[in-house]
Amino acid sequence: MNLRGFTILALLAESHISFHTFPEKGIISFDFFTCGKVNPSVAIDIIKKEFEHKRIVKKEFNRDTKSLYHDIYSSPGLQKSYVVNDVLEDFKSKVGQHIEILDLEQFGKSLFIDGEIQVAATDEHLYSSAFVGSGLNLNKDNERAAIIGGGDGGVARECISKKFNFIDWYELDPEVVDVCNKHLGDIGKKATEKNSVKCVWGDAFESIKTVGDDTYDHIFVDLNDDQFCIDLAAKNMDSLVRILKPKGVITAQVGSQDKKPQQVENWLNVFNQNFGNAKLSRVYIPSFDCSWNFSSSINH
Repeated sequence: MNLRGFTILALLAESHISFHTFPEKGIISFDFFTCGKVNPSVAIDIIKKEFEHKRIVKKEFNRDTKSLYHDIYSSPGLQKSYVVNDVLEDFKSKVGQHIEILDLEQFGKSLFIDGEIQVAATDEHLYSSAFVGSGLNLNKDNERAAIIGGGDGGVARECISKKFNFIDWYELDPEVVDVCNKHLGDIGKKATEKNSVKCVWGDAFESIKTVGDDTYDHIFVDLNDDQFCIDLAAKNMDSLVRILKPKGVITAQVGSQDKKPQQVENWLNVFNQNFGNAKLSRVYIPSFDCSWNFSSSINH
């Protein structure tokens, strides 16, 4: 039998009611779009009474200017979203990164790159302090540090607060630094303007080829935790070992054992293969909705 569905629509000036039938699937879809103080949920009781049914699926959408931004690393079968009050920046940088600054309802102004949250104003200090602290726990020397990545400026700020005399900051995308200075200035605290900080723009691994042996007490690698960056770090690990002082410490953010345990394990394998040791630390980051891990190795 050829079943055909139909649609009925009732329109008012600022609201409407509609329903659409799908007899081949045994589904009726109702839309109640109301104004004022009327709650469309009252219609559910009528539907339950008037229509024979097995199950009702209810979804609500507020008529406001807030939007939802999906967390791309939600657990399988669980979709989580950030509530967005405003979009402050949304563009593609010259090096090809999709950069967004979103004002999140719970976490304040936040940086997203290629759809993934990088830092949020309310809890960035947890990330950067744990990052730098992980390295300093293994070696207190603070003469000279190198930062690879970290465009938001948080790691640079922490190195300044820990009284490093010289900080070389290698950053691929100056537009990330600029947009964070504009909207998230309290994170970097104008680190690029400090006398102790030297910014080197471009490919960090190309830039460090000109750095002398045994230069840094600490190297902080703040790249993405994906496999591409793991392979990139592994490919250039000889250069990193060369510029790190004996007993110097290299620390990298390696992602979350909660969300991506295999990638954390891959990072640890790279560190163990090149240094023979790796110490993992972690801190819970509310805006990430998980604990985050940092791996540190001593250059023996």
